[in-house]
Parts: sequence; structure tokens; C-alpha cells
Amino acid sequence: MGQRAIPSRLSRHSYHPREQTVKNKNLDYRVQRFLSETEWDEEQMRWNYHQLVADELGEPDGVLMFDESGFVKKGKDSAGVARQYCGTLGKVENCQVGVFAGYASRQGYAMVDKRLFLPELWFSDAYAPRRAKCRVPDELRLQTKPPLAAAMLQSLRQEGILRFRYIVADSVYGNSPDFLAAMDACVGATALVAISSETRCWLQRPVTQEQAYRYTGEERAKRHLRPTASAPQSVAALAATLPAWQWYRRKVSEGTKGPIEYDCARHRVTLCKDGLPERTVWLVIKRTRGPEPTSADAISHAPASIPFRTLVWLSGIRWAVAQCLEEGKTALGMAH
Repeated sequence: MGQRAIPSRLSRHSYHPREQTVKNKNLDYRVQRFLSETEWDEEQMRWNYHQLVADELGEPDGVLMFDESGFVKKGKDSAGVARQYCGTLGKVENCQVGVFAGYASRQGYAMVDKRLFLPELWFSDAYAPRRAKCRVPDELRLQTKPPLAAAMLQSLRQEGILRFRYIVADSVYGNSPDFLAAMDACVGATALVAISSETRCWLQRPVTQEQAYRYTGEERAKRHLRPTASAPQSVAALAATLPAWQWYRRKVSEGTKGPIEYDCARHRVTLCKDGLPERTVWLVIKRTRGPEPTSADAISHAPASIPFRTLVWLSGIRWAVAQCLEEGKTALGMAH
């Protein structure tokens, strides 16, 4: 992308040191008023910000990370607030929920985009006055969280400012056809997305066949498994059958008490969708060590030649977007 002049939109509002004498309560009020009432070119501001992130942190092998976070609210007038699952608390609570995109490289990490999730309740006739009060655009339609993340991924890819080679996301997005399609569209990028342990798959891609039938006088065909094909099994069941030699101990990161290590394994599998084989991917299993181990499962559409260490590294990099959220909610007051 060529160089582009960044217009100054704040030149008429120069800062004077004596303004520091304004009382805190008046300053807080002015900041609130600025955020809620001032209109600005959000697209231009995001473009400027992405240029700053690219200049400071950008690398060809950068990582885009997608996650969601809840913001507890006592009132009911904030846009999108409702009783819904709040990941921060691990339970249903009155809160707002946002979907966020982060960027990480060897130089650091930063938040780069966001979308507010509006629950279905907010699109009911009963909430029309509240939508008007919060200035929710009339053309806005209900979207679940994965399409919101997919839209951000598509936007960042088309914008072309932030260079990235990898994509990571949790199971909310790893089990979504919308997000997987957006991920596939990023040709040349390698993704590792978490999935549910109940996701079904085959170790060997089963053979299917077409069966002709008639419906309302029309000749049609339906694909189904051959009778000799084995039934798919859950990822959890597959992990339990892997022999000891397929597990490797890997250090994922450094903790306050020393290195954090997991037992890791990978296997090529074919995912099951509606009882039929779909995509063939790498299944990556990361298991904690100890008397009561727990597992985290993920899939990658990476080529068969990808080094195992790259997949293990990607399985641990998503901590950066969680760190972005934690720091944003504390140091910057993003929770408010």
C-alpha cells in the first residue's frame, strides 16, 4: 500500500498546560461528553491507528488474534447491555459483550479492532425506544459473534496495513462456518483455531457415494457414507486412544514459577459435518501435566509440512489478546 498523508483533525483544539488545573470531576465530564456526543471519522481514525501499530509492531509473520470479553454493567441504558453470559465472571450477568481483534509480533501486541455484540433481545419491538436512545443504526441486523469476527478479519485483510502470517481464535469461532470461510479467504495465512472436544472427526477420510432418488417428480442425488465406513469419533475419544509415542512435552511459555509445559500431540483428521466428511486438517491437542490433566483442542488448515513447533507456538500465543483486554480494562478504564 502506498504512502498516504494523514490529515490533522485536531489542529483547532491545541492543548495548553494550564488546562491541567481543571478539576477532575469537570475533566471527567468533558471526556464523557466528548466520547458520547462528538462525531468523528471513525474509519479514518482506525486507519491512522493501524498505521501506528504497523510502524511500531508490524512484521511479515505477525499474528491476528480474535476473542470476546464481557463488561459488567449495573444499568440498562448502555447499547447492547443485557443479562447474558459474561466470560470475565464465568456466569450469566448484566453486561455488554464485545468481539475484539488483536495483533502480536516479536515487537509486542496491541488491540486493533472491535465490534459490539447486540443480543437478539435488542432487536425486538419492545427495545425500539432503547435502540433510538442509544443511536443504534436502523439498518443494523442481528449477528452472532463469529460473523462479527469474520467481518473484522476481512476488513483487516482488505485494508492491507497490518502484515500477518498467522490467525488464532477460540472455539466460539473455530466451530463457525462463517469464520472458517473468512479464514480460508486469507490465502497464504496459517490459522489455528480452538474447537470443542465434542467435535467429531475421522482418522482416515471415509468413502462416500451418491444415491439417486425422486422428489416431487424430480430426479435428485444425495451423498452418504458407504455402509463399510466407520463412524466418526469425538476429538476427546480420539485423544484418549493416541499412543504414548505421539505425545511430546513442549514448553509453551515462561511463568512466574518457571516454564509452563504441556504434553502436545497432533494428527491429521477429517472433520465431520452433518454426518459427512468435510475438511481435512491438523488436530492439535495440548494437555496439562499432573494427576488430573485437562486438554485444549484446536485445528489448523496448515499444509502437512508445517513444523510441529509452529503449531505449539500458535497454541500459546492467544494469551496476548487476553493481555490486551486485561490491560485495557485496568490501565485505560476500557471496562467503563
